[in-house]
Amino acid sequence: MSTSKDNRAIQSYLFFNGSCEQAIEFYRKALGAEVEMMMRFKESPEPPPPGTVPAGFENKIMHASFRVGQTTVLASDGCSADKADFEGFSLSLSVPNEAEADRVFNALANGGQVKMPLTKTFFSPRFGMLQDRFGIGWMISVAPSQQA
Repeated sequence: MSTSKDNRAIQSYLFFNGSCEQAIEFYRKALGAEVEMMMRFKESPEPPPPGTVPAGFENKIMHASFRVGQTTVLASDGCSADKADFEGFSLSLSVPNEAEADRVFNALANGGQVKMPLTKTFFSPRFGMLQDRFGIGWMISVAPSQQA
């Protein structure tokens, strides 16, 4: 039951389990991501309850937000030092042209794994899928109406 004044939004919140700062720096270089906010556990106005954050996480990222184009992505190191598990979803990035698709695909694939090379499809002049070095799945595409 939504109305035209419904201001709800779904945002991605990624937990990198100890590699959040490195991931954000990678996305800053690969995608031109702009960091909007970053707070470390030691900067929290309220300390986390005992036993909820691994030892040595004081300098890790408690909460961050970064923007890629019009989208804000939320991120954290979370409360675990276990390997991050990013299964069951991918982030889909639509870019304005084929040259930009090539650029961001190659940048994100650096140190990652290509799942489907960039190619022409029935729905996009350039589409490909990959998993970046942090385990995040990406789908890169050029919208047909945006083709330059």
